[in-house]
Amino acid sequence: MSAPVAVRGGLARYVVAATLARTADGGAVVAVVLMVSMSGRPGWLAGLLGASITAPHLAGPFVARRLDTARDGRTVIVLACVVHGATLAAAVLLYPVTPPLVPALLLIASGVVGPLLTGGISSRLPAIAGPGLVSQRRAQGWDVATYGIGGTIGPSLVAAVAAWWSPSVAALLLAGATFAAAGLVWLLPYAPPAGSPGAVPGPVRVLRLVVGSGPLRRTLYLTTSVSLGLAVLPVTAVAATGVLGVGHAAAGILTAAYGLGGLAGSAVLMIRPQRGAADGLMTRLAAVVAVALTSAALLPGFPVTVIVYAVAGFVNSFFFAATLAARSEYSPPEYRGQVFVWIGALKISAGSAGTALAGVVVGVSPHVPPAAAATLIAVSATVSLLDRRCSPRPGRSPRVATAAGVPGVRPDPGG
Repeated sequence: MSAPVAVRGGLARYVVAATLARTADGGAVVAVVLMVSMSGRPGWLAGLLGASITAPHLAGPFVARRLDTARDGRTVIVLACVVHGATLAAAVLLYPVTPPLVPALLLIASGVVGPLLTGGISSRLPAIAGPGLVSQRRAQGWDVATYGIGGTIGPSLVAAVAAWWSPSVAALLLAGATFAAAGLVWLLPYAPPAGSPGAVPGPVRVLRLVVGSGPLRRTLYLTTSVSLGLAVLPVTAVAATGVLGVGHAAAGILTAAYGLGGLAGSAVLMIRPQRGAADGLMTRLAAVVAVALTSAALLPGFPVTVIVYAVAGFVNSFFFAATLAARSEYSPPEYRGQVFVWIGALKISAGSAGTALAGVVVGVSPHVPPAAAATLIAVSATVSLLDRRCSPRPGRSPRVATAAGVPGVRPDPGG
């Protein structure tokens, strides 16, 4: 009886640690932009310092190899949390008294380790979620919830604290959250390294191996296309208020509906985990996301659009859980951590590109960004279907992949 209790305790600590870390990572850019804007400095400086903490996420894979080579991967994530919190706090405290270059450099350092707070922490989940495919998939539902809280509720809390006190206080609270996350990560169950450092490939070779693996390749381009596509929704929400005949403040209702839909989806996943091969699930769910975005492009009245945004968030939680399962089940243990960080970093970059592109084309019509996003995702889903059918070797089933890819995991009877 002691083993299941230990697993549950480890998962509970994981959920709290991941929520704290991802809230800090997701809210930091909001806090920084508000800090600059409310200090009366120009908008370009707010954008520059905001980009200083988001753009370096793409460098994350080049520091992630330590996840797979360290004797204890927890130490790598703990160090990343400490660096993220310390540099964020230092940037905020030094911003009023130093040239902007100083906080910019500190925020770059914070951004470089950001992917270790997202994909890096997720790479620890297979070893602590407990044996069995269903237990792994249920834990991934919890993981999706931590991302939802960090990416949706986190920035909202930052905005509230900034309004009540100041953006600097909000940023310092986020820094404190990363320190707390570091302590909880250290209390996660220990997992031995999957292999010797010499057997772990470097980041560039890992990316080539991902592209060369059918299931991981499909995970990569489906994840990035869906991330880019869904990133247009907040921009569209603001622009669509005029077409829908509501005030600009109603855009917040649409984005909140998307976030709440995502949290509802993760709650369902905790109760009823997904079954079936992650490879096929991703394709089918990406197609459903494309349908939701097509509905959003129609803008069929404000109440219905709120429902469409909530459905998009709900379906995205299922899609995201399937991509987490794919990363876990199809990645060789020797470089699983790097796969998580690579795909996570490219997902964030794709989301940023989607937001920027939506801002460029939304002036033509608020119908254009979601329609273009739906087309992109539909094409990616079609390519994925053809890719899988033409592949000389189909992706492994979740039973085989889980048993082979995650040490100590066994397939569930009848699962």
